Amino acid sequence: MLPGIPGPYKRETEEIEVKKFLKEFETFIMRGNVIDMAVGVIVGAAFQAIVSSLVNDVISPILGLVANMDLSYLVLKVNDVEIRYGAFITSVINFLIMAFVIFLLVKLINKISELGFKKKAEEEAPSAPKTKICPYCKSEIPIDAVKCCHCTSDLTEETQVEEQVEKPED
Repeated sequence: MLPGIPGPYKRETEEIEVKKFLKEFETFIMRGNVIDMAVGVIVGAAFQAIVSSLVNDVISPILGLVANMDLSYLVLKVNDVEIRYGAFITSVINFLIMAFVIFLLVKLINKISELGFKKKAEEEAPSAPKTKICPYCKSEIPIDAVKCCHCTSDLTEETQVEEQVEKPED
């Protein structure tokens, strides 16, 4: 076989590599976060149309009442070139409204997730221990016991303090 000339097996290896590449691409596309992102982009585009309509059909005319004109027709002519700064101002207003609405949505979602997290944290919070270990017989007894029910030893304040100091942390 001459160098640089593909052999009969090279074509099969290329087909396998292409199939492997396509399989990886399919796995990537079918992951949940990619599909969620695609849905988000589509919904965002639709939402952008609503915001554009709000700016063009409601806010710009209201601002036009104050300035006594529509912002989209504000034009600066320089040597037969039109600089449509009114359309730019409208786009900036569009952006600010979109950013504000997205900010409010993110704030709402964070608030909802915080409520769920606090609820889980309250449910999972460890309660105060209800039992302790007798320092003499090592049996489990109620936390407020002053006498061990197994070995009948008196549990004074000193033994209870020693027990808490000697007890290893989990």
